[in-house]
Amino acid sequence: AIVDHEYGDDILPNVICAVFDVEEASFIVGYIAGLTTETNKVAYIGGMRSPVMDLFEYGFKSGVDYAAKELGKEIQVEVQIAESFTDAAKGKAIAASLYSGGCDVIFPAAGATGNGVIEQAIEDDKWVIGVDRDQLYLAPDNILTSALKHVGAVTKDISKRVVDGEDLGGQVIKYGLANGGVGIPENNPNMDPQVYEKAMEIQKLIIDGEIDPPHNEETYQNFLNNLQ
Repeated sequence: AIVDHEYGDDILPNVICAVFDVEEASFIVGYIAGLTTETNKVAYIGGMRSPVMDLFEYGFKSGVDYAAKELGKEIQVEVQIAESFTDAAKGKAIAASLYSGGCDVIFPAAGATGNGVIEQAIEDDKWVIGVDRDQLYLAPDNILTSALKHVGAVTKDISKRVVDGEDLGGQVIKYGLANGGVGIPENNPNMDPQVYEKAMEIQKLIIDGEIDPPHNEETYQNFLNNLQ
């Protein structure tokens, strides 16, 4: 089983691909960012551009847009691509520019480059959103929340299904909010409890299919058209 990678039509019959609907978690943290910002300006920092990274970017942007519509105001989303998943210094420099430019919440999906963003958030005492795992421990006063991939739960689920005799070979299995693959932490000490409650309402709407977070430019434009 390959976790967090998809081979498309080239998948072999003895391979299982487990992938994450990270646009769903990204939508929720974008919504939280939209409800939390005081400057009405937030940012996304991506490591690279790719179909997988689009899930983070467009999920986040649409969540912010949804919150803005709900609040009846405009919230600007700055997007910067670092072109690296390993350059913490570059992430820190990009974050410094964004924070000084008025952004008060940044969501980096950029691997180790994002660690630099977290460092800058601490220095500037601004909000930053963790990714993949709960990164609260890295900045206890500045991590607003995190967009999680529950890798442990996914590997356990696939292992159990195979051991129980289910034939999953040659399949791509998606894990989202509905089957426990993605989400946000239950413990968010820096988040307004009312914002958390509203985020859980959004989570339910996604699970029930009433909100379909976009995953690329085309679906994002459709989302915006329907949001009007």
